[in-house]
Amino acid sequence: MSVNLASLLYLVSGVLFILALRGLSHPTTSRKGNLYGMVGMGIAILTTILVQPPADFGGWALMIAGLAIGGTIGAVVAKRVPMTAMPQLVAAFHSLVGLAAVLVAAGALYAPQAFGIGTIGTIHGGSLFEMALGAAIGAITFTGSVIAFLKLDGRMSGKPILLPQRHLLNIGLGALMLVLLVLFITTEGHAAFWLIVLVAFVLGVTLIVPIGGADMPVVVSMLNSYSGWAAAGIGFTLGNLALIITGALVGSSGAILSYIMCKGMNRSFISVILGGFGGETTGAAAGAVETRPVKQGSADDAAFIMKNAERVIIVPGYGMAVAQAQHALREMSDMLKSHGVDVKYAIHPVAGRMPGHMNVLLAEASVPYDEVFELDDINSEFAQADVAFVIGANDVTNPSAKTDPSSPIFGMPILDVEKAKTVLFIKRGMGSGYAGVENELFFRDNTMMLFGDAKKMVDQILKNLG
Repeated sequence: MSVNLASLLYLVSGVLFILALRGLSHPTTSRKGNLYGMVGMGIAILTTILVQPPADFGGWALMIAGLAIGGTIGAVVAKRVPMTAMPQLVAAFHSLVGLAAVLVAAGALYAPQAFGIGTIGTIHGGSLFEMALGAAIGAITFTGSVIAFLKLDGRMSGKPILLPQRHLLNIGLGALMLVLLVLFITTEGHAAFWLIVLVAFVLGVTLIVPIGGADMPVVVSMLNSYSGWAAAGIGFTLGNLALIITGALVGSSGAILSYIMCKGMNRSFISVILGGFGGETTGAAAGAVETRPVKQGSADDAAFIMKNAERVIIVPGYGMAVAQAQHALREMSDMLKSHGVDVKYAIHPVAGRMPGHMNVLLAEASVPYDEVFELDDINSEFAQADVAFVIGANDVTNPSAKTDPSSPIFGMPILDVEKAKTVLFIKRGMGSGYAGVENELFFRDNTMMLFGDAKKMVDQILKNLG
């Protein structure tokens, strides 16, 4: 295949990737966006193979085996993973992208002639910089994504894990990495390269472990950006235009999304990256047992209240995802609308465990898009709502974010559900949210707690509405 044709095909794949990102920006076009992305990736893979085909049968066999194994694993995982585990899956995929960047950089270092960047001992300085930078970002992405996976999967506490003098530690590791980077470029030393990787592995851990659960959606987006920049860096080393374009698109879009989310949460992007928030505040005493009474209701009570309401705003959260209650919730909404009730859905920017988590779940249940509203568009309507039906959300509805300066979530914009005439709150128990903060809304006079599994509770409400 000629170089000009390859460049044209890479450009086509890049355009398709851009169309994919545009399509994924809205639920109505997300399927088409996914299709564009798949076609673009298929073109990029085939072009790469035809530009530099394997020299012998062994090379073809290894390449086909790799594609078959990776494709099979990806297909099986995508088919089996529940929507509740999607954030963990995304974090796991980010870690693999980061590790791939490290391995490709190592391959370029040990076999530079295969990449056209010189020979051992005489690798071009620019290529040394590219592979070192790509490996460093990839290593940070790998361990950072592993920590994010453990937090999202509940295998590690979602609360901030504060290391002594963590900011000084991170600055020291960053400075050491720069020194090693200069040493590697000037000497091409293999030891310096692996020390860069080792320091980056440690930095990935120290950057992510202090970040609390409420910031996890930002972390997932941020790691997505890191994986893109790692891919772009390695793309320069390989001289692969498609990898450069793809990496730059993923890196820039991930960074923009992270910034938008931080702005929406009233958080400093830099402060989140350097250790999350809540580290210097105490909030409720650790291990304190809440003894204040709450008003507890039943499915029959909830059905009666909502059936006689004019306006109901539904606030979904991670508890809905865990219970897979989105389909039952949509049926309940349809039933309420048949009784003349105006029903809307309110989505907080960080509801769930990753950006857009709740939107995807509601779209899966065929909830009409025009009934789903973001925080800024719906918050003013809670004061006119008869019922705010909170199903599994916690931190994003906690009034402490507005009233308690000692709270780790203080300053984060929340959904003003407490302004509704009645707040129906479905939870399994009185446990705090992912950020580890007690929700003051539970104890308000206009709040009724509905304890139990979210799906079972909604099913019971649905029966009482019929």
